[in-house]
Amino acid sequence: MAKKEPNYGYQKLKGDLSSGDISQAYIFYGEESYLREYYLGELKEKLVPAGFEEFNYHRLDGKSASSAELTEAVEAMPMMAERTLTVVTDFDLFKLSEGERAIVINLLSDLPEYCCLVFVYDVLEYKKNNTFKKLCAAINGNVTEVEFRISDKSDLINWIRRHFRALGKDIDSHAAEHLIFSCGSLMTGLLPEIEKIGAYARGNTVTVKDIDAVADPVLDAVVFNMTNAITRGDYNEASEIMGQLLKKQEEPFMLLAAVGKEIRRLYSARIALDEGRDKFWLMEQWGMRSDYPAKLLLEAARRTTREWCECSVRLCQRTDRRFKSERGLDDEGELKLLLMELAQKV
Repeated sequence: MAKKEPNYGYQKLKGDLSSGDISQAYIFYGEESYLREYYLGELKEKLVPAGFEEFNYHRLDGKSASSAELTEAVEAMPMMAERTLTVVTDFDLFKLSEGERAIVINLLSDLPEYCCLVFVYDVLEYKKNNTFKKLCAAINGNVTEVEFRISDKSDLINWIRRHFRALGKDIDSHAAEHLIFSCGSLMTGLLPEIEKIGAYARGNTVTVKDIDAVADPVLDAVVFNMTNAITRGDYNEASEIMGQLLKKQEEPFMLLAAVGKEIRRLYSARIALDEGRDKFWLMEQWGMRSDYPAKLLLEAARRTTREWCECSVRLCQRTDRRFKSERGLDDEGELKLLLMELAQKV
């Protein structure tokens, strides 16, 4: 698998908070919003005395704030504190007018020592545009860019265990990986599921059955269960899962895309088996962070043949073409027909 680039900005932020030597400016971006909000809270706790938030904690909506308003917030003097904290959300640094951009460049190049400025990218994607060389130089020289990535498997499992322990429960690695597979790897989504499962589980140790009983799985996990039922020859279960998804008003086109993706993944797993490749090859093909879904795919693929996989891919492609080209199509009926055809081919 490709080696992940070191996350220097994230490590620097942790070091800054640990030492108390907090930088004057950060850019927070990335998928893991739970960690982003956690570290924003840590900065606020370090810099803003309780009861003085009105004077020392400034929040701006970047979609409406001007560069002049940003400058005013940054330059506001602290009261009964050594520093201030200014957080501006979704301020698109690379879509400013020339005049606005010049103000921001000057601001970043001469930030007050008493201010900590944090640009938070929540809805907007943060992506540098190297066309704006002066702005990029100001960012590179004065701002710490912090990417909040989805945690590595071992870190995420430890985090899950800590949160279950806080609820008086334990969970082993296998069950924790099943939780990640079922509910996704974002901490923001996992946290309410952990609380729900912890309240439901009767024993001291959380089991896979506990997770399956009350967790709200992500679409990819549900579709895997559906295609897995087909490979086991259980059309009734697969049909029931499809019916539940349609009752939840999932868009048929999105369901077809998810089914098509899962069939292609299954096909690649069948190829891996036929060509003597292992789970690590499969993980690399699909960018998997854990071997848990790879092992599940290989197990399901053992119940298929390459011919079935090839035929199933073609059936999904045919249905996709019909969705895109035929008007007045009964989308739900087409999905049910596809499911029936996949089951008949096994």
